[in-house]
Amino acid sequence: MSLKSKLKVENSVVLAFSIFHAIAGVAWAAILVASNLIAPPHIAVLAFLSFITAYGLIQMRKWAVLLTTISFFLGTAGTVPVLYSSVNSQTFSPNLGALLFNVSLILYVVLLLFGFVYVAAKREDFE
Repeated sequence: MSLKSKLKVENSVVLAFSIFHAIAGVAWAAILVASNLIAPPHIAVLAFLSFITAYGLIQMRKWAVLLTTISFFLGTAGTVPVLYSSVNSQTFSPNLGALLFNVSLILYVVLLLFGFVYVAAKREDFE
């Protein structure tokens, strides 16, 4: 029995974006824990928002469209300046850690964008 049938999800793309938001929530929560809970408050907001968005997408709820939109704008506003700063500061001394960090931020923003566009386009399918 596949994961899609266990969760009773009709749309596998929405399931993929739901899994992405769950993984992003775990990553944001891990950053929060690794910083001994002294990370900026938007990290906790993004972690909580990612978990709730993942649940809403799996359940195909109408409010998941709104949370996906909020998640896109908050995630982009919090990630793009960090990416810009990281790329500018690592230009002359690139290393593998900085490269992986920058690639992960780019991947996060791209997946947020694709998820936002897809969910916004399919918003009529949500209950």
